Amino acid sequence: MYTQQISRVEEVVREQNDWRGACLNLIASEQSMSRRARALLGSDFCHRYAEGHPGERYYQGTDKIDLIESDVKRYMKTLFGCLHTEVRPISGTNANEAVFSRYIEPGDIVMVNSTPAGGHISHQRAGGVGKFTRNVLFFPTTQDGYHIDVEAARKLIVTVRPKLVIFGKSLFLFPDPVEPLYDVCDKVGARIVYDAAHVLGLIAGKRFQNPLAEGAHVVTGSTHKTFPGPQRGVVLSNLDWTEWRKIDKGAFPGSSSNHHLDTLPPLLMTVFEMLAFSEDYADRIIRNAKALGRALDEQGFEVQAKEFGYTESHQVAVDVSAFGGGSAVSATLKDNNIILNMNMLPFEPLKKHDNPAGVRIGVQEMTRFGMKEPEMARIAELMHACVAKKQDVLDEVKKLREEFRDVQFSFDNFSEE
Repeated sequence: MYTQQISRVEEVVREQNDWRGACLNLIASEQSMSRRARALLGSDFCHRYAEGHPGERYYQGTDKIDLIESDVKRYMKTLFGCLHTEVRPISGTNANEAVFSRYIEPGDIVMVNSTPAGGHISHQRAGGVGKFTRNVLFFPTTQDGYHIDVEAARKLIVTVRPKLVIFGKSLFLFPDPVEPLYDVCDKVGARIVYDAAHVLGLIAGKRFQNPLAEGAHVVTGSTHKTFPGPQRGVVLSNLDWTEWRKIDKGAFPGSSSNHHLDTLPPLLMTVFEMLAFSEDYADRIIRNAKALGRALDEQGFEVQAKEFGYTESHQVAVDVSAFGGGSAVSATLKDNNIILNMNMLPFEPLKKHDNPAGVRIGVQEMTRFGMKEPEMARIAELMHACVAKKQDVLDEVKKLREEFRDVQFSFDNFSEE
């Protein structure tokens, strides 16, 4: 009875694998796992339950799961040099809610990056923060819109005395000023949370900033953007044990029950890869992002933050309003197998969210497949030909992508022989 439907499901998955494998994947929130990490997905772990902590489960039959989860926590602590890790959240937003629920009471003032300035939806009234308070204030920004105005922010923090200060962004070109604002946050008793969802892999590679060392009390993150693992979340901290236990309870039973156990083994494999390769990996990502920004600028695109070197992260932002805006441009590029997303830019009103002026480009996935500066220049050429000259570049994109099939910065080709 279901033969046709079953075949269709299998066909769609094959089509997805083939199609995205022939694309230049430039979504800033995506990454591809190594072959060895992906091989660990779909194990018996995917059928099982493991509420609680290793050794303290509410279910029997978790001995092997306990070994893997314990190692994930252990080696995450080594990688990030922290005292505590919470690895049970199943996404970065889930990790955020586990933390927000511990610190925010109704009516509390929370300070965040606004959506036009790059702030993530989970930091806004419409997202996770809004579940706990409506008093969400935005960091003042410098004229360029991509940096927090430190002096203005200091004055605002003293005036409004926020309960929680949340750093980190979705459009995240440059480090946030954690250290310059730490003392004033400490003075008013504000806790600092740093959302590292986009830049966790760059932090691991010591190429962005170290928010815990700069004064953040808690760091949350996603394990599948610049951190090249499966889709999960993580919380990191050096808090004292009493305060950390509150966050622990925010993860379970606060925001999760069972936690998608079959993604734990590939996460552990990815942590090992990052322990071995993260510095070279992060360095190459940032060099590629700068190279792409420069190349797009040379092609005539209005690349943002040129006066600051375009970017210090994996992302590049481009104003494409001259070509019809972010929605039209991202659709045109998608038809040519160049995948990126439309994105609001700092000067835009919220009503522009469905057709913003900008696009956001991330180089981390193509970097992991081995692309370097020459390929970034080639990508800029292809984008210009497609968007500005309205040429069909599909075959050229496929040809370029075919040259880069193997995941680098991994143990895929590792041998001790």
